[in-house]
Amino acid sequence: MAEGSYRQIRLGTRGSSLALWQAEHVATMLRNRHPGRSFILESIKTEGDSDRNSPLAEIGSRGVFVSEIEQSLLRGRIQLGVHSLKDLPSQMSPLLVLASVTRREDPRDVLVSRAGLKLARLPVGATVGTSSPRRECQIRAIRPDLNTVSIRGNVETRIRKVMTGHYDAAVLAAAGVHRLGLADRVTEYLPLESFLPAPCQGIIAVETLQADEDSTALAGAIDEPSTHTVARAERAFVQALGGGCTTPVAALATMIGRTVRLDGALFGANGASPIRLSVDGDADSPESLGIELARRILSLGGREILAAMQGQNGSRSDE
Repeated sequence: MAEGSYRQIRLGTRGSSLALWQAEHVATMLRNRHPGRSFILESIKTEGDSDRNSPLAEIGSRGVFVSEIEQSLLRGRIQLGVHSLKDLPSQMSPLLVLASVTRREDPRDVLVSRAGLKLARLPVGATVGTSSPRRECQIRAIRPDLNTVSIRGNVETRIRKVMTGHYDAAVLAAAGVHRLGLADRVTEYLPLESFLPAPCQGIIAVETLQADEDSTALAGAIDEPSTHTVARAERAFVQALGGGCTTPVAALATMIGRTVRLDGALFGANGASPIRLSVDGDADSPESLGIELARRILSLGGREILAAMQGQNGSRSDE
């Protein structure tokens, strides 16, 4: 369909405040880039939104925050799907395509503490809420004396649970906290040296039906190339590593000039025996960098870690 067409473009998104913020951010970029087109949001309830009580590892399917949005794309109900890229499985349907990504927000995790105490100063036995096996493993590696417990809900709900005394602290993604204007609630930005983020954390993704060339081209016009390059490296690492969605895996790629550095980690049970390595490579082949890092980690004991975790299911991340 030609650029001059006025076909209404529907953006599918989860209904949380953060998801709606992200979708509106994408819609604004698209309106600025394509002033002759109409872009509207459509809220879609996903499996992960329907069950807000069970730990994510117990819900039991890959892509619990994206599947219903992808089905809406495949049925033609929407033309663009907007996701947190860390929630989008690295193995996508061949009928769908990652059309664009936005500039990455701060990829770090943050600690929100009711008493204003940093992670190192929390009292022995303090309860720290987290929705992610990756975060749980890294907390336990740093502070094995803390009590890590499952916490569900959107960003505002989790912060409120901390402030009202249900938890002493919680670990969340800095990107979501920033996007909702809640940076004043942050007690500590957890350093990348000891707390590596989820692959693609802080990146917003726009997914389209591959056969819909018009929508793919529209979304592609707002793509941020350097962010897309590092995302390709991180996603290739996850895919090559294998394992279940609950596997505690972390990765962060950075790009300087035409060189990409990919830092990745695989954690053993309860944070024991983490394997963390980094590799450098050319920005022209980011997938090969992710595959190489996965190969090295698997050869250094990663296969044994994954074998021990075999049979676990669920989603590896929440907001």
